[in-house]
Amino acid sequence: MTRVLEDKVAIVTGSGQGIGREIARCMAAQGCRIVTNNRARGSSIHAFEKTEIAFCEEERKELEKMQGDAQTSADEIVRAGGIAAPFFGDVSDFTTAREMVRFAVETYGRLDIVVHNASSNWEGSFLDMDETLWDRSISSKLKGAFNLMHHALPQMLEQKYGRILLSSSDAFLGLHGLAAYSAANAGVVALTRSVAKEMENTGITVNAYTPLARTRAWYNQAANYRRRGVPKAVLEANIPEAMKYGAEGMVPFLAYLASEKAAQITGELFKLAADGEIGLWGEAGVICSIREPDRIWTMEELERRVPGELLAFTKQGQSVIEG
Repeated sequence: MTRVLEDKVAIVTGSGQGIGREIARCMAAQGCRIVTNNRARGSSIHAFEKTEIAFCEEERKELEKMQGDAQTSADEIVRAGGIAAPFFGDVSDFTTAREMVRFAVETYGRLDIVVHNASSNWEGSFLDMDETLWDRSISSKLKGAFNLMHHALPQMLEQKYGRILLSSSDAFLGLHGLAAYSAANAGVVALTRSVAKEMENTGITVNAYTPLARTRAWYNQAANYRRRGVPKAVLEANIPEAMKYGAEGMVPFLAYLASEKAAQITGELFKLAADGEIGLWGEAGVICSIREPDRIWTMEELERRVPGELLAFTKQGQSVIEG
């Protein structure tokens, strides 16, 4: 069977371990030449910024199996018969992102695919978040996406071919304890849709995805639950099914999106789950509205109509209620 990414070139950020590593391995197996990336050599078993967790021995052993960096991922790809080269650097730095794109083009002669999988996160109360933690979450995910696209798109436009895949998260809906991460991922969704419209009819597609699989972050959260007295069996029974599996089964969809077969798919947000589900997120829209015929609302009318009409909609569709 023909490999769908034969002779293509991809940058995969955050590919030293976890989902990013599986994306890089999968694309390499489909004939793609890969630039693997993470911030610096080596890796930590701690998934969240400024968060140190006392892992038990079982947790530590599982996390150590996941450790790796851009070099170890590239080495693994080469051992499997693929082509890969590591680039260490923080994609949230504008100049570093430019050098990463330059490295890909100088190494392989072109750049066809950008997968921005890198992110940084912190979990906790919004009131406890400091400026550094906010900036780290926003910069890694959202600014990193801008940086890579800004430097990669001119090369792709010249080639008349490009595939940009941006990792988001269902946190874009707004999750408790993940304010900065939620904001960054919502930004990625809007950025994806905006740039996709701008790149129409150029040969370049821009899509985003929300992955769900068992990763380093899950083990960190599980350790926190254990410290709070939640038994492992209870935790395993209540987590989403997709978080019971690694990412290797879901990443082929991203290779498909990066291929010539997916030339008409752009501006979309997909859900990727390790239990085998692929979903398509819809666009947000007004689900209910009320209208004042005279155009000027009074406090009395708002007090009467907002609770009873505007906030009393059903899931059956949109409605517009006249006064």
